[in-house]
Formats: sequence, structure tokens, C-alpha cells
Amino acid sequence: MRADYDSEGDTIQIELERVRKLGHSEVVENGAVIVGIYEDRPVMVDVIGTRNGFGEPLRVAAERLKLDAEALIAAANAAIAAPDRTVTLNVGVRAVA
Repeated sequence: MRADYDSEGDTIQIELERVRKLGHSEVVENGAVIVGIYEDRPVMVDVIGTRNGFGEPLRVAAERLKLDAEALIAAANAAIAAPDRTVTLNVGVRAVA
């Protein structure tokens, strides 16, 4: 997973999977999150206006699209910590106790 925070535009882009071209996009959570779709699966998540918070919009998007909300929030936090640079995260499957 790759993430990038654009400090000037106040947006975070989280790339779940590399694809050449998106099939279409879905607007989630009143336009705060836009999800790029390729072959019926989410491959990119854009968060607009992060200064107002991004946790809840990402949770809503994750629930709606069956994504891992904690991983998305971790990626967003990493991107904010290193603005205007791409960060890469490897998120493993949660171990069952």
C-alpha cells in the first residue's frame, strides 16, 4: 500500500493496488472520500480536506467497500507524517488469537 499527502491540496491518496487506468470512481462520505475502482474492486482511496479529520470518513468508506479501516488510517497517518512524499506500508493479515 502506498500513500501520499499533498500538503498544498490537503489531500491524501492511498494506492491499494497499482493499475494502469481506473474503471470508475465512487464518491463516499459526502465527497470527503473518493474511491477508484478497477474491475469491480477498490484500488485507490482519495481523502479530500484532511484538516477536518479523516478517520471517520475512512471508516465509512472501508465499511462500505469491505476494506481494512485500520490499515487505511495507518496509511493516512504515515502520509501526514511525511508530507509531499510517498510512503509505503506493508500490512499483513490480522492473526487470530
